[in-house]
Amino acid sequence: MTTRRTANGAEHAGAKSDETLEDYTLRFAPRRYRRWSPPVVATTALGGIAYLADFSIGAGIGLAHGTINALLGIAVAALIIFTTGLPIAYYCARYNIDLDLVTRGSGFGYYGSVLTAIVFGSFTFIFFATEGAIMAQGLWLGLGVPLWLGYLITTLVVIPLVIYGMSALSKLQVWTTPVWLLLMVAPVGYLVVSDPGSVGEWLAFSGNEGAGEVSAAAVFLGAGVALSLMAQIGEQVDYLRFMPTRTPENSRGGWLSVIAAGPGWVIPGALKQATGAFLAFFVLGLAGTEVTEPVRQFLGVYELFAPAWLAVPLAVVLVVVSQLKINVTNAYSGSLTWTNSATRLTKRYPGRTVFVLGNLAVALVLMEANMFAFLDSVLSFYANTAMAWVVTVASDIVLNKHVLRLSPRVPEYRRGMLHPVNPVGVVSFLASSGLSIAVYFGAFGPGVAPYSPIVAVLVAALAPPIVALITRGRFYLRRSDDGIAEPRFDSAGAPVDTLYRCHVCEQDFERPDMLACPNHDDVVCSLCVTTDRSGSHLLPEQSAETAGPREPLPTRS
Repeated sequence: MTTRRTANGAEHAGAKSDETLEDYTLRFAPRRYRRWSPPVVATTALGGIAYLADFSIGAGIGLAHGTINALLGIAVAALIIFTTGLPIAYYCARYNIDLDLVTRGSGFGYYGSVLTAIVFGSFTFIFFATEGAIMAQGLWLGLGVPLWLGYLITTLVVIPLVIYGMSALSKLQVWTTPVWLLLMVAPVGYLVVSDPGSVGEWLAFSGNEGAGEVSAAAVFLGAGVALSLMAQIGEQVDYLRFMPTRTPENSRGGWLSVIAAGPGWVIPGALKQATGAFLAFFVLGLAGTEVTEPVRQFLGVYELFAPAWLAVPLAVVLVVVSQLKINVTNAYSGSLTWTNSATRLTKRYPGRTVFVLGNLAVALVLMEANMFAFLDSVLSFYANTAMAWVVTVASDIVLNKHVLRLSPRVPEYRRGMLHPVNPVGVVSFLASSGLSIAVYFGAFGPGVAPYSPIVAVLVAALAPPIVALITRGRFYLRRSDDGIAEPRFDSAGAPVDTLYRCHVCEQDFERPDMLACPNHDDVVCSLCVTTDRSGSHLLPEQSAETAGPREPLPTRS
């Protein structure tokens, strides 16, 4: 066996050997690690939707534009999010890789997808700050904890939970879900049953800026805020990549779990937004002041059937449980995407823990700067970039992979197999986000500004097939084979679980993650190729016409 190249592999070999901490951050999640059942994976993924920001978003939309406009806007956003999230969830669960890895092979290229990683990374700390602020509000209201200290507590408490990845998070999400459901659903159900007339009054509410009429502009303004949550699919599939390999026995239940916990997250999300609009209207009638903070919304309802000494603790427990469930997901997904980007750009692998702390530090700064006070404006602007990314990837999967067949059906993510930049995704993303942001800021007139979400969706949906046709799909693959004779997937399409030993880090990895080494008669794992600063393990460019597999390399199990 060839001598190990410590300059390229030793610095991260120790970290890679403990995937309990690293959770296969930059690679395919192997079969031997995916030990959870589909319901457990789905429950863990859906634990992330416990967040209470939906109530604030719904409250803001409803109070501003009226109930009917708000409900229509929420429905429009939910339909778009579900439609674009379905192919993405399918691909990530089917091939056991996260959205960043899918993005690389779905039109962006190896380095081009760093653009979208920045978008997703920003999503994780923006929403961590949002949810952390809500939790701090609950601690202040219930325990008198100063907000600045509450922000710090909400940041520090998630660190030990996130460090241990899926192993710890699956237990947290499964065990806290019944408590969360009871505390959230029970008070709303009581309110509707005890005062059914309030529902009719809420439906007739015209909003602070409305005149009681349905307005397309108001609908799309509301949809624009709700569509900022489109990047949530990235957090959902960070868990769905751990779905077990599909078999005839688990196929039906597995894909039902993928749909429910993938694009299906938006259904309870939309219901929470509608409930937030309802609670804000109800509390407005009780207190005479607008209330968009979820802790005050639920406290107003709890006080209807419980004494103050019980209502306040119930509201605090709901807020703390909800925000812990989502913020461990925000911190976890943020650590994955920032690690991914930094390792590709620097060719150094510092480990996921570094970026857990970095992501939380940025979120803490945003909380201390009171980002919650201008949440709607931040989300409306951010929505344009989130939609541009997610819709571009979904369009490439559906149209370019399955209709036009210009994009490889099997997602590729490994360095050396992809071109550095693919204009299909990069041009589509820049055109969609740039044009929709220009519309949002009124470049085409104030009457068009509310429709920036539709501009983002349409451009991102149509541009990928157009650019792919122009370029004839030449920029997807740099090579058509990875130099190993054994296929990556079996006849049923399942990833092959044969173990190969990487000659650089001397760790065993399953076949889908391995490549042949051009300068050694051996194999190398995808992460060692990623961190190869000399390029000695990088396969040369090879056209599809001249590609051919090498002689079989020895299997190390």
